[in-house]
Amino acid sequence: MPQKRILSLWFPRLAAERIMRLGRGLAPGPLAVVADQRGAQVLASLNAEASAAGLFAGQPLRDARAICPDLVSRPQSPQAEADFLTTLRRWAGKFTPWVSEEPPDALVLDISGCAHLFGGEEGLVGAVEADCAALGLTMRLGLADTVGAAWALARFAGATPEAGPAGDAIDQEARATRSRAAKRRHWTRGGQPPRPTPPDQPPARIAPVGGAREALAPLPLSALRLEGETVEALARLGLRRVGDILGTPRAGLARRFGTKLVRRLDQALGMEPEPVSPARPPLRFALRLRLPEPIGLEEDLLAGMDRLLPELARRLEDAGRGARRVRAEFSRTDRTMQAIEVGLARPTPEPARIRPLLAMKLGDIDAGLGIDQIRLSVPVHEPVHARQHRGHLAAGEAAARHEGREIDDLMGRIGARLGLEAMTRLHPAESHLPEKSAIVVAAAFAPPSHDWKPGPERPLRLWPPELVMAEARPGLPPRFRWRGRDHEVVDAVGPERIAPEWWLDEPAWRTGMRDYWRVTTHHGERLWLYYAHGAALSAGWFCHGAFA
Repeated sequence: MPQKRILSLWFPRLAAERIMRLGRGLAPGPLAVVADQRGAQVLASLNAEASAAGLFAGQPLRDARAICPDLVSRPQSPQAEADFLTTLRRWAGKFTPWVSEEPPDALVLDISGCAHLFGGEEGLVGAVEADCAALGLTMRLGLADTVGAAWALARFAGATPEAGPAGDAIDQEARATRSRAAKRRHWTRGGQPPRPTPPDQPPARIAPVGGAREALAPLPLSALRLEGETVEALARLGLRRVGDILGTPRAGLARRFGTKLVRRLDQALGMEPEPVSPARPPLRFALRLRLPEPIGLEEDLLAGMDRLLPELARRLEDAGRGARRVRAEFSRTDRTMQAIEVGLARPTPEPARIRPLLAMKLGDIDAGLGIDQIRLSVPVHEPVHARQHRGHLAAGEAAARHEGREIDDLMGRIGARLGLEAMTRLHPAESHLPEKSAIVVAAAFAPPSHDWKPGPERPLRLWPPELVMAEARPGLPPRFRWRGRDHEVVDAVGPERIAPEWWLDEPAWRTGMRDYWRVTTHHGERLWLYYAHGAALSAGWFCHGAFA
């Protein structure tokens, strides 16, 4: 079994270089992606020109513009950056099938047993760098036996440990260390000078097999993916490199700094497993039928789809999915393609419910000199769960649901012509206000409301309240004038007092509470009248709707 090898790819300028790749009216120069942090505009990502101008991530935008007046800023788009990282994950699939995302700007590749396909690890690394350079992306990589070691090399290879003021202050060091402080000499006072890294020597990005400990030892403690508070606490004790804690007893580290420090160290050294979990590929359902001779009649096209639909239904059923949208593509002999797409009111894998919708739109296809290929795909699908019925009551409920399929099929046929969004239905809402007791939703995308509780009778039609000419008193008048006509009250039911929710401020309800009456006039009309008590406006009678 080959030794596990992990490749970490870090894109430190991912957000800025994504915008540069779009190139929508951007001139060459400093560019920064700006994020909103606690109400302040700060720099989240910079291109190379902005970094060369002295700007850095986390800097306030106002300070950056003072330093670099030519700075061009763009707002941060986390969703677009996540989609771009997903695109890079698919690109990295050419090197290994085991690729995982590390949001917001990194990838992890398990290249165990894959490097020989590219001439070894150096060849694979060279291919990755060449592709990133062609894509215009800044990339740093690390290759080691573990995820933690590869992550550390990608970000900290060649970096110097961070010198904090706490570790240099004599009064903050331990007593035993303080007693030896006088014997130490700084290199400017005759001590041992530091050994700088030659400028022509690249940082060690590839750790040899079994060399994770040696590769991690000179790196700062931040390379172990620790929180800033833990790194600062270790720096107060003079511990700044990973090598400073490699020989320290684990029990003492865990007791003083928590178990996460020990866990991260074990993961980086390979003592605790940290597997790479690749993203699951999306479910795709598509079939293709190549024809020996071109066809053009609708009957022949429908016969071709009849051969594809049963196999498509079998694949959907095996995956527990139902088609919500189905697309049929017809490739012509002149190397052009025409397509039709239909939507279903409810997800289903059944060919009998998909076939009529496709047949309705076959007339829109122009076969030209003939069609030699048919492709059927399901771009949108949803889970469908089988149900087991227990007893006659459950079987009766299932039969009622089965009867509702006819309405779903009708909505599908109407949607094939007018669009599924054109059909709406009422859905119950929690409100005392009559005009807000139901909301309008798309019928194909909202489940039917079986738990609509019966309440007081409401009019079939509602309109904005219209003024009624009658005496302004709470009692129902025997006659009134509305819409230029005189009405006499023949029958009346009420009053029903309705008040808005206390947390709502509805301009139409600023008249206060309302007393509603169901009134039958001598003209045969059934109206819904109410008397507004006039909390903030004048009192009076109004007509709000009419019954059937």
